[in-house]
Amino acid sequence: MPVVRQLVVSEYGAFLGKHHGRLRVSRDGEVLAEAPLLHLEEVLVLGAGVSLSADAVEACCTAGIPIYFLSPDGRPYAALYAAGLTGTVLTRREQLLAYRDRRGVELAVAFARGKITNQANFLRYLARYREEAAPEVGRRLNEAAEQVRDALEDLRRLRGDTVEEIREQILAVEGRAAQRYWEALKAVVPEPYSWPGRVTRGAQDPVNAALNYGYGILYGQVERALVLAGLDPYGGFIHADRPGKPSLVFDLIEEFRAVVVDRTVVGMTTKGVKLEMDEAGRLTEEARRTIAEKVLERLEAAERYEKKRQSLRTILQSQARHIATFVRGDRAVYEPFIARW
Repeated sequence: MPVVRQLVVSEYGAFLGKHHGRLRVSRDGEVLAEAPLLHLEEVLVLGAGVSLSADAVEACCTAGIPIYFLSPDGRPYAALYAAGLTGTVLTRREQLLAYRDRRGVELAVAFARGKITNQANFLRYLARYREEAAPEVGRRLNEAAEQVRDALEDLRRLRGDTVEEIREQILAVEGRAAQRYWEALKAVVPEPYSWPGRVTRGAQDPVNAALNYGYGILYGQVERALVLAGLDPYGGFIHADRPGKPSLVFDLIEEFRAVVVDRTVVGMTTKGVKLEMDEAGRLTEEARRTIAEKVLERLEAAERYEKKRQSLRTILQSQARHIATFVRGDRAVYEPFIARW
């Protein structure tokens, strides 16, 4: 039996239970999938109509295996962890104090710098592969990449002693860069998709729905990394505090959106992978499963990081730990993750 590290449960009416040291997914008496707890790293429950046993929950918590729950539109609505993972104190105290001093400013600017730089580099990456086959598209992508990178100078000019003084300015800089980024990507997504450009909430087209769903998968990965680093996922810096909003998850994910999800979804469209919608205007079960599998597969891809090649999953965890050591004063500077492409 192949080693299963991520167990995806998406079938309506499926039941997740524990059976002799492994998790078993079944429906109407038929075994759909099994995964030994020994190698399992996470469980993703996608969509509705899935039930699970208390034994399965206990086994996952004992083994340190998180269970993530996503709605059919990719919205993460719950996550189960072992209670002990949230028991750290020192790091969280410093994280909250950092919001009121220069540490918060430096983190906020770094998150934005990572996002903008990776967006620009992704456009250049796409341009490289079109220089001969579609030179005009390649030229437009390179021009857009330079326009996106121009936003970095705006970030460098920001001045403030607390995040609250510069938050709106950071969001404005990010917004201008994002507008150029998404407009450029319209030249890459194949015409049959009729992609209107970026739409977040309530997306009715398959590309935006796939992006939203992919981000939903990535949110869970980021939250887990933050929790394991001893941080509070709800104590962010760029994104404002709101009840039920994991602001720090939204902060750190910015460094990884283009690298993990945008590259995956754009690649799926250019390779002709079907992203079908159902009658309700949502991705089909098959499409959701495919996106989840592709995003998780991308997280296992290796990138150059700290002088050696490491998986993006490992890099994400390291970045979370770097935030923790920075707010505690054990690290002088927090550097965002910049992919080499």
